[in-house]
Amino acid sequence: MAYTLNKYNAEILAVVEDGTVDNTTDLKFIGKNYAGYGEIQNENFLFLLENFAGANPPPRAINGQVWFDNSSSKLKFYDGNKWRSTGGSEVASASPTGLTEGDFWWDTLNEQLYVYNGSTFILIGPQNAGDGVTAMISDVVQDSVGNDRSIIKGIVADEVIYVLSATNFELSNADRTELPGFTLIKAGFTLRGTDIDGVTQPSLTPDYVHWGTASNALRLGGTLAEDYVLASAPSFTGIANFTDPGITIGNANDLKIYVDRQAGSSTEDHGVIENDVGSNSSISFKATNGLGSSVHSLTINAVGMNPATDGTFNIGSTSLKWANVWANNFKGKADQSLTLRVTGTGAEYFAVGREDRTANTVAVRTDDGNLLANLFEGTATSARYADLAEIYTTDEEYAVGTVMAVGGDAEARSAKTSDIVIGVISAEPAYLMNSAAEGQAIGLKGRVPVRITGPVSKGQAVYAWQDGVASTIASNGLVGIALETNNDDGEKLVECVLKV
Repeated sequence: MAYTLNKYNAEILAVVEDGTVDNTTDLKFIGKNYAGYGEIQNENFLFLLENFAGANPPPRAINGQVWFDNSSSKLKFYDGNKWRSTGGSEVASASPTGLTEGDFWWDTLNEQLYVYNGSTFILIGPQNAGDGVTAMISDVVQDSVGNDRSIIKGIVADEVIYVLSATNFELSNADRTELPGFTLIKAGFTLRGTDIDGVTQPSLTPDYVHWGTASNALRLGGTLAEDYVLASAPSFTGIANFTDPGITIGNANDLKIYVDRQAGSSTEDHGVIENDVGSNSSISFKATNGLGSSVHSLTINAVGMNPATDGTFNIGSTSLKWANVWANNFKGKADQSLTLRVTGTGAEYFAVGREDRTANTVAVRTDDGNLLANLFEGTATSARYADLAEIYTTDEEYAVGTVMAVGGDAEARSAKTSDIVIGVISAEPAYLMNSAAEGQAIGLKGRVPVRITGPVSKGQAVYAWQDGVASTIASNGLVGIALETNNDDGEKLVECVLKV
């Protein structure tokens, strides 16, 4: 007569039939009148004695099971979701998941200890020097339009002295309170108190300065910036700082370099190089070639910009290209084009480099020779993948090969022995119905990989067992027929033809 195994909480774990061995857990349960039960029973005691010692976790763990991890020499327990260390800290290079409040994590990458407060990790150390925090700390702040920006704060005795950033941005008002003395964060190194209320000019009297070589400085060669040589008293043995009228070059002051007011602007902030002598003034650009000769390559005049000679000089090169060139019309041939006018003066479409299936683009082949599109309209003689699937909502995200049944908080959930199976989570369906819906693709017909526990032979029927995993033990939920043999006792993916 079969007997029922109950957990400590009275939940039924398994029903063991006479003359059989149940493999629901990592210990084998022996039915009545099973011949040769002695070895199995003694092995069960041995597994308990050594706490299932091994480099890999037991494959059929239940809540509360203990395992000695040989790879880390730590005793671990299964909490119903994952294996956790019984003592000490979690050791990993990335923050672990599934911890509870008060658990520790040793960051092997940065050699730092963290404690979990129930929602995030708090750094314990090392980071302190003296009475306050002295450290370089990574942080995320917001700019003035609400975008998150990653920075590194240099802190000495609880004060942020400098900020390192990969981009230029203006701090939000809230973060200016958290980072006193900072308004503009520049790409690179920004010292505290080196900007004025969001204006781009640095402060003339900052609280903190950089000592050493810099792109801008209060002093140069010991001379204050306000004492630079001016155009009114030029002495070019030092440094000249010219006013907006600028300078002129040539016997007749032919070439002028100055700062002017650009059209539509109210301030004089437009740099100008101008040749204003003669009725047909022009500016020539010359450079010395590899033979030591001066070559005139470019001329700018009142009409526009021209090469010095026809069909000789290039704009850009194979190694140095311009990012974008704008014009109303281009005359001549082009090897490449960003957009393509397909018919007459109609709409223009992206022509090259568009493999992301964006609307209004011309489809191109990838490096692998594949043609990408969101939807192909027409007749296909064959399909690359093997099953017919349809989208259903699931109560959680399930792995490929999980056996599914109707039920749960959504349309489908993982199947059990008593369920009627509707299909298996598909990897790459050949035909996907209801494709625009939310959910997961469930294979209905064809061949798919199925999660199976225990040995299985080619041609053998597999059935729903528990938690979406199938086995060869017969139940109400027929899944399909195995197309391959796999003698592994644990869970694995086995190719099957669906019979749901």
